Amino acid sequence: MSNFYKKTLLTLACSVLFIAARAQSVLEDMVNAIRNSNVTAIEKYYDNIVPITMNNTQSAYSRTQASLVLKDFFTKNVPKDVLILNSGSATSNSQFAIGTYTTTSGVTFNLYILLKAKDNVFLLQELRFNK
Repeated sequence: MSNFYKKTLLTLACSVLFIAARAQSVLEDMVNAIRNSNVTAIEKYYDNIVPITMNNTQSAYSRTQASLVLKDFFTKNVPKDVLILNSGSATSNSQFAIGTYTTTSGVTFNLYILLKAKDNVFLLQELRFNK
């Protein structure tokens, strides 16, 4: 194998690892923001349209509307614990997390987060809270 191909392969492998590491970091940031009801931290991962599903009702919101919806949700459902049961990568440019969101009143929601890379930045593509 020529030196050029070795360097190209190494560069490609490093790029894939870098993207995967960055995606995992973004996913951890998102989970921590949800755990702390920190809508401001979640906002930085918004795309132009933010799909949020609550109790099996999906809506697509503008960035401002999404923040208001999440603030209202966190006010009514104060988090006690967020437990991630499974996470990973569906494709090389996406990350997901599946878990539970337990409130201080004892209500438990299934939680699903999907992030996808767009212009080398991971953005929220779906956020679900279902009882």
